[in-house]
Amino acid sequence: MAEVKVLIEGYAKEEEGFELASSTTTLIREGDFKIIVDPGMNRKLLLEALEKENLSKEDINYVVLTHNHLDHILLAGIFENAQILDEGAIYSFEGTIKNHEGRIPGTNIEIISTPGHDQSHSTVLVDTKKFGKVAIAADVFWWADNEEQKTDKESLIGREDPYAKDKKKLIESRKKILEKADYIIPGHGKMFKVKR
Repeated sequence: MAEVKVLIEGYAKEEEGFELASSTTTLIREGDFKIIVDPGMNRKLLLEALEKENLSKEDINYVVLTHNHLDHILLAGIFENAQILDEGAIYSFEGTIKNHEGRIPGTNIEIISTPGHDQSHSTVLVDTKKFGKVAIAADVFWWADNEEQKTDKESLIGREDPYAKDKKKLIESRKKILEKADYIIPGHGKMFKVKR
């Protein structure tokens, strides 16, 4: 079974007239594989978090990008030894592209389509011993730093997302994740347990 650890809790806030944002960055370890989901855009925080795990950027095998917003993907290129995955494909720094068929190769980790916030949005599903099934859901669920993080089902499904590309699909994606997951890691905010 895999292990999941939040390396950086995502944030979204305003300070002194600037918008500050970087996504939640999650580390998955399964067997010999080390996987980063959404490296974000705060390089200093990312490198410090890897160092705390006794990892370097060269140790990472795969980087999964849940969607194409820069606050989630800007730092993907620093992982020169990794292959990059999105909703449907695997990309290499040699210029090859191939399908992954819904799994990170060599693992039991799923990548499923969860459109709405962005049309090509995906969620990573990981079976763990400690938390059960963890959904690294990115911006299917997210909160700005000044917002209360309500995690009851009604609040989660009906939550307003000002950046949503398709609100109906987002609601469907939220319901899908809430049915599958025991814990959810949001794109910005704290990991939470799904209330049954």
